Amino acid sequence: MKVFTHGIGGAQDLPISLPFALAGGAAALAVSFAVLVLAWRRPRFDGETAGRPLPAALARAVDGGPVSWALRLLGFVFTGYVIWAAHFGPDSAINPTLGVVYVWLWVGLVPMSLLFGPFYRAVNPLRTVHLLLSRVTGGDPDEGVATLPPWVGVWPAAFGIFAFTWLELVYPRSSFLGPVQLWFAVYFAVVLVGAAVFGQRWIAAADPFEAYSTLVGHLSVFGRRADGVLVVRSPLANLDGLRPVPGLLALTGILLGSTAFDSFKESLAWLRVTTDLGVDKSLLDTLALMGFWLLVAGLFGLATLAAPSAGDGYRGDLPLRFAPSLVPIIVGYVIAHYLTLLVEYGQQTLVYLSDPMGDGSDLLGTADLQVSYWLSQHQTLLAYTKVVSIVGGHVLGVVAAHDKAMKLLPRRHQLTGQLPLLVVMVVFTVGGLYLLLTV
Repeated sequence: MKVFTHGIGGAQDLPISLPFALAGGAAALAVSFAVLVLAWRRPRFDGETAGRPLPAALARAVDGGPVSWALRLLGFVFTGYVIWAAHFGPDSAINPTLGVVYVWLWVGLVPMSLLFGPFYRAVNPLRTVHLLLSRVTGGDPDEGVATLPPWVGVWPAAFGIFAFTWLELVYPRSSFLGPVQLWFAVYFAVVLVGAAVFGQRWIAAADPFEAYSTLVGHLSVFGRRADGVLVVRSPLANLDGLRPVPGLLALTGILLGSTAFDSFKESLAWLRVTTDLGVDKSLLDTLALMGFWLLVAGLFGLATLAAPSAGDGYRGDLPLRFAPSLVPIIVGYVIAHYLTLLVEYGQQTLVYLSDPMGDGSDLLGTADLQVSYWLSQHQTLLAYTKVVSIVGGHVLGVVAAHDKAMKLLPRRHQLTGQLPLLVVMVVFTVGGLYLLLTV
């Protein structure tokens, strides 16, 4: 039983001409690039040293102080509450677990991370459990019995994102509590056992939700300089501080590709293909999800590798070093595809959380709240918000990529070296708008 849809909306929901939107999106990218070429002749973002330090008292409160512990406690208690609801509440539409997992966690961590930085890291219950276990056993939470090889990067998190999106978008019983419970049991085990072996570094490398939040958090105004000092700075300067670790392109590729697949899988063309072939739809959807992942990462990687040799490093590093420019595009896609889901089903989840057992309780005082569907009732505003989110995300991605090119490419190739990447971003923009307005 499917208890909710993803709130993406289709052409019938968005009163905007498809040719107009496609032409406008492509033109916006082209004009942005032209302006950057003329007015942006040197790098302007410095993620290592830029930013105004936060007041010392606030920094101490956030870094291991009372604010840090309050957030840990919040994440730990709320997780326990949801586990209780998942195991003892009814396996029906009124159980809040699905809304917490698919809406509050998966979609909600994006705005929270945009506002506050890597928010999930601060509330991650697995970090708290690992810390408590380390203190009980007398170990150091930062150290394990083995050293995590540098080549691991964020590859485990990328595969974790794929596993979660497969559960959500492909598995036919994703709206039943049993599969969700099993998935999170495996997730808890993988992260906690890995943290015992490799220390807390494993959590940053393998927790898909923390890795996602950390990516998006680099578009917040709160960041850290290379020396670890908490600072306030522009979002794109903060994005410049994102380290190009192994697996970063795979991580951004699955995040962007899975969102595009979420639209594609409901298209009439794909439904017709899966019906005509007579093959299990879950298998075809799995292959398509992998295909979108490889397509996004592959096109982006090839576009960056097509640039002339980098000025200060191995050419093969370019895909990783340009990969942060995909983060604004990911955020734009999430807003465009899941805005109504977050706003409207997010409210419904708050109502269900107050009565997780379905027995008429009002534990949080929110059981009688009325869900507002104001956003869905204003289709024109919703349409333009979605289109602007996609186009705006791509424009910011072009800006981030252009600034990075000023640092990485030889001066004589700084313009021509960006052209393949611009073409790929135009393809992503047109593809995103097409899926948004036709599915």
